[in-house]
Amino acid sequence: MGIFPMAEHRDDPEIFWVDPRMRGVFPLDGFHISRSLARAMRKTAFTVTINKAFSDVVGGCADRADTWINAEIFTLYQALHASQTAHSLEVWDGGELVGGVYGVTLGGAFFGESMFSHRNNASKIALACLVDRLRNGGFSLFDTQFLTPHLASLGAVEITRTAYHKQLEAARSLTASFTLPPPATPQEVVQRMTQIS
Repeated sequence: MGIFPMAEHRDDPEIFWVDPRMRGVFPLDGFHISRSLARAMRKTAFTVTINKAFSDVVGGCADRADTWINAEIFTLYQALHASQTAHSLEVWDGGELVGGVYGVTLGGAFFGESMFSHRNNASKIALACLVDRLRNGGFSLFDTQFLTPHLASLGAVEITRTAYHKQLEAARSLTASFTLPPPATPQEVVQRMTQIS
C-alpha cells in the first residue's frame, strides 16, 4: 500500500503509519558514484554479505540517540526476515560489522527501512552494493521513504505520492530476487557502475 510503520522513539509502545506527500526514491540507474567513493571502493578491505546478520543490522540502525525503531518494530522485522520478506546487506571490516542496510521486498520493489555506519564510507559502500544487487535481481523500485542530504548526494530524488504509487503498482507485478546472484565485492560493483555511468 506504500505506507510504512514508525514509532515516535525507542520507548514508545505505539506504532503509526506514514504516507509522505513527497517520497524519496533511488532511481536504480541514477546512483552517483563520486571519484572519491570509486577510489575508496577499489581500495577497501571491506567485505559485503547478505542476510548474514539481520538482527545485528536492525540493532545497529536502532543504536542511536533518536530512533523510530521500538521493541515491537524490531520484533516484527525479525518475523518478516524469518518469512524471507525482509533482508539485510552487511559491510564487514574483518570480523566486525561496520555498516549495513535493511529493508522489505515485495515483487520488484525494495523498501529501504534504515541503515547505519561505524566506519568512513561504510554506508555509501552498502548503498552502492545494494543498488547493484537490486539492478541484478530484477527490481525496479528502491523506496528510501524520505530524502536526506546524504541520499541526495548519491542520486536519490523526491517524487510525488501519485508518481510513487504508479511506480509501486508496476514494481509489485514483477518477479525479483534479493538473494541471487551471490554478493559482489565492492571492487566488482564499482567496476560495473563506472562502466554504466
